[in-house]
Amino acid sequence: MKLFLCCLLMLCLPAVRAQEDFLAKQYFNDGAFDKAVVYYEKLAENNPRRTDYTEGLVLCYHQLEAYDKAIAFLQKRLEEGNAYPTLLIDMGYTYLLKDEPEEADKWYLQALETIEGNPNFGYGIGFKFQRYTLLDYALQAYSRAMELNPELDFNFQIARIYGEQGRIAEMFDAYMDLLQQRGSAKANVLRVLESFISPDPDADNNQLLRRVLLTRAQRDPDPLWNEMLSWLYLEQGQFANAFNQEKAIYRRVPEARLERMVNLGRSAEEAGALDAAVSAFEFVVAESNDPVTRLNARLHLIDIALEREPEKNLGVARKEYEKLMEEYGYASATLQLQVAYAKFLAFRQGEPEKAVRVLKSSLDLPLSNYAEGYVKLSLGDILVFDQRFNEALILFSQIQKLLKNDVMGQQARFKVAQTSFYKGDFDWALTQLKVLRNSTSQLIANDAMQLSLIISDNSLEDSTQTALRKYARADLLAYQQKSNEALQALEEILTNHKGEKIEDEALLMHGRLLEQAGDYTGALLSYRKIVEFFGQDILADDAHFAMGELYRTRLDDPAKAMEHYREIIYRFQDSYFFPEARKLFRMLRGDPVN
Repeated sequence: MKLFLCCLLMLCLPAVRAQEDFLAKQYFNDGAFDKAVVYYEKLAENNPRRTDYTEGLVLCYHQLEAYDKAIAFLQKRLEEGNAYPTLLIDMGYTYLLKDEPEEADKWYLQALETIEGNPNFGYGIGFKFQRYTLLDYALQAYSRAMELNPELDFNFQIARIYGEQGRIAEMFDAYMDLLQQRGSAKANVLRVLESFISPDPDADNNQLLRRVLLTRAQRDPDPLWNEMLSWLYLEQGQFANAFNQEKAIYRRVPEARLERMVNLGRSAEEAGALDAAVSAFEFVVAESNDPVTRLNARLHLIDIALEREPEKNLGVARKEYEKLMEEYGYASATLQLQVAYAKFLAFRQGEPEKAVRVLKSSLDLPLSNYAEGYVKLSLGDILVFDQRFNEALILFSQIQKLLKNDVMGQQARFKVAQTSFYKGDFDWALTQLKVLRNSTSQLIANDAMQLSLIISDNSLEDSTQTALRKYARADLLAYQQKSNEALQALEEILTNHKGEKIEDEALLMHGRLLEQAGDYTGALLSYRKIVEFFGQDILADDAHFAMGELYRTRLDDPAKAMEHYREIIYRFQDSYFFPEARKLFRMLRGDPVN
């Protein structure tokens, strides 16, 4: 019987300890320190090697201002021997709370002295000093440990402390030391640096980081500093400077790949820095030995030329496409050329029949499912352009089956809905759109929701759907890049269907088309009408964001841009544009943006 009771007691003890551990932590987290301390005293007494119980008890004593109890407890632990030296810091901090700073310093110095005998104590001691916000002592601990044992690396901790102290230049230097020793930390370092710099090259922190990098680049030929300078220039939107750094990297590192230059070109193109984009892509064309890489760069150069002067460069672009087609021919590896050429023929030259022939020839090639979907999606777009809706619907449906669980399959479903909308089959369009509201792609889900609302809102009050059909026709004309005809169709809606549900949708498309045509005053007028007359409706945030972007990117009026971003931040927190509006607002205000 005694044996049974002993066994039962042994089995119950772990459960009792677990319960005490849970209650101690629960009471501590709830701020009930007078209750937590009872359990921590038991746990610390029964488990003297558990540092978490020791720490919990000391913190309870601190919160209860029971400093003498804390000192007695810590003294006992230290006298027992083999105590971890962070207890010396706990003792010092207790004296600091007792308002005896000189006594506290004595204990802190004792903790630092233990590093002399064992540099590996540096991390634990430095971390405990950080926990108590004793940052100068933490720096001493980390730095001395690294001096005694060069294999230790506490640069990340040191850099963070400098950041907390506002010693920004020293923080940047520490992070650069870390990068030099541990290249794998680059992603983490860049994330931290992003929170200290801004898109403004004249900001104090930006200039500090630039000086740190230039100083290191001058005394050390390591291409790492060119990479960091390139990153900084990209963050500041100085693409030409970034190009010079990328060129230096490529010249100095024989095994360097051209992917960095390609990415720079794309970023510059997206940001509208077309001169820098041209420089980057021309460099790729000149340096690359890979035919496909050169091809992609040349396609980007065609796009940039058409963006700069569309009418003037149409003939040049056609000749370049024909030259590329002759050079590369039809191949599975160059589908991007065939698709780009076909879309140019249809949307820029008004030759959909020839474009269809190009892509049908591409479909005769041996293709993967994804490549087949890519070609068919583009072919479907051209058939919609040519108003061959039924043929397009067949292709889009084939893609859905071919790539059922892929984003491209969802994109094809949206195109089924969009084509059905152009065709006037609104019920079938709605059926497809309901499925897409849960799309894994937020952009597709947002587009699906907007189109479904256009259809449903404008079908309730008008059973004949007259205005909706006119809007669908205007949307198709815009898709066909017949902007003038689309604007006329929209103006007819705005005149004859004033006050109807379709009006705000027509105004939004009207504004976007005017903006594309360079009529910024007219575009702003259309957007303002949405805000003024439909300020509580679903497109108000679209109008505010459009005006914000117009003021920011075209009219160089950041103050007015901020007004519209602010409206989205305070009035439309559930808007698709909310994250971007908040980011742009902070950027324009001069805040560091993560």
